[in-house]
Amino acid sequence: MSDRTVVHIAGRELSVSNLHKVLYPAAGTTKAEIIEYYARIAPVMVPHLTGRCITFKRFPDGVEKDGFFEKRCPKHRPEWVDVAIGPGDRNGNIGYCRIDEAAALVWAANMAALEIHVPMSLAADLETPRAVVFDFDPGAPAAMKECCEIALMVHEVLAAVGLQSFPKTSGSKGLQLYVPLNTPCTHEKASDFALAVGQLLEHQHRDRVTTTMAKAVRPGKIFVDWSQNARFKTTIGVYSMRARPEPTCSTPVTWEEVGECAAGGPELRFTWSDVLARVEAHGDLFAPVLTLQQALPG
Repeated sequence: MSDRTVVHIAGRELSVSNLHKVLYPAAGTTKAEIIEYYARIAPVMVPHLTGRCITFKRFPDGVEKDGFFEKRCPKHRPEWVDVAIGPGDRNGNIGYCRIDEAAALVWAANMAALEIHVPMSLAADLETPRAVVFDFDPGAPAAMKECCEIALMVHEVLAAVGLQSFPKTSGSKGLQLYVPLNTPCTHEKASDFALAVGQLLEHQHRDRVTTTMAKAVRPGKIFVDWSQNARFKTTIGVYSMRARPEPTCSTPVTWEEVGECAAGGPELRFTWSDVLARVEAHGDLFAPVLTLQQALPG
C-alpha cells in the first residue's frame, strides 16, 4: 500500500508522502504539519525566495539525526521547478532550485527540506546584494537578551546615518538584522560596512561584543557576524523552520519586541503555529526588506 497523497496547490498537482512521519520527536511534529505550515506561510515567504539560488538543508530522518545541505537542484524535481545558476564549487557553477511559487515550497517541504537558506542577491544579478545582514550569535552564557541589547545599539548606529533596519530571529539561538538596499552595491562594500559597524561596537563594548570568528573569544559575548554578506554565503530565510528540538522558525519581530526582550521581557522564540498567528495578525513585517531603497554611506 502506497503512503502517498496527491495534493493541489495553486493549480499544481503534487504527490506527497510519509505524512505521519515524526520529524521533530521532542514536539511530536509530523511531516504533514510541516507541509501544512509551508503551504500556509507561502504567500508571505515566497516573495523573499523568488528569483534566488535556494539552498536546502534536509532532514529526512528528523531533526535528531544529521541533516545535509543540498545546493544542486535534484534531477527528480517537477518540470515547473525552475533552476538558477549560482556560485558553485571547484567544478564551476551550480544549478540551484528556484522557489518562485507556493507549490515549489511544498515540494521542498515534502523532501524534508526543513531549512531554507537564501543568498542576499538575486540570481539575475549575483554581484549585487539586495540587503546587508548582521547576524548576532551569542556565546553562552550570553543568549537572546544580549543579542537584543546589541541589536538595539546597531539600530541606533544605522539610524544615525539614515538607514532603516528590520530584525528577525534566526529561529535558533540568535537574532539577525537586515538593512534593505535595493540599489547598486557590492558584496565587498556590504561586508566592509557590516564589519565597520561591528568593530565600532566592539571598540565601545569589548567585554560584550566581538567581530572575531574564533570561538575561543566568544564565551559571554555577542559575535557580530559580518561575513554573511559574502557573495557565496546564504542566511536562513525569513519564515524558514529550523532543525532544533522544537519546531521554531526564523521570525520577523518589531523593534518594540526587541526592546522588551533586551529589558528582560519575553524571549523571542516562535514555533510554526506562533508564526502563522503572527502573520494573520500583523501581515509580513519583513515586506519592506524587498522594496525599501537605501544606499550605504560613502
